[in-house]
Amino acid sequence: MLASIHDDPPILVCADLQIEYLTPGRRHVILDGDAATARCLELLTLWRANLWPVMHLKRIAQAAWFNPASRLTDWIAETKPRPGEMTFEHPLPSAYSSSRFVDYMSSIRTTRCILIGFSLDETILATAVDGFHRSHRYQVVTDAVACRQPGADGAAAYRHAVVNVIGNFATIQSSAELIRASGVVAM
Repeated sequence: MLASIHDDPPILVCADLQIEYLTPGRRHVILDGDAATARCLELLTLWRANLWPVMHLKRIAQAAWFNPASRLTDWIAETKPRPGEMTFEHPLPSAYSSSRFVDYMSSIRTTRCILIGFSLDETILATAVDGFHRSHRYQVVTDAVACRQPGADGAAAYRHAVVNVIGNFATIQSSAELIRASGVVAM
């Protein structure tokens, strides 16, 4: 089904755009994070310029490797939520582990969300699966998502496999396809 993005714009969901994921030496560092961050900023700028809805997810896990009191859990400066943009903190990989997020998603009329950001193999995957089971529609922008690379060998294959799995629960699209759609988003 084709819907005009101007009539019913989907919510841009920025997942875990936190300093933690770009800090060398950290367990969850994303080596290609700069490319994904640039693409996220491009989409975030488009959404903000058009005053379309933006939502930010922030992982606040209580594990030793992810200290919520640390400044590493702060937003990346350029992606920091602005007034009027929604923010939800989630302790487990899925955004649905936040009761506020569940309440909000249950209360909106049309649930169309475009997922971008970090933690592809955790937050984005888990949120897409949980949303699928609640009949919420998600789109994942393949070049605006990233995850840590478990070992140097096979990082591209790992990312590709995760995206393929997510494709069972969400629509997969590139940012160029989304932007080039000239006001139309395929859902």
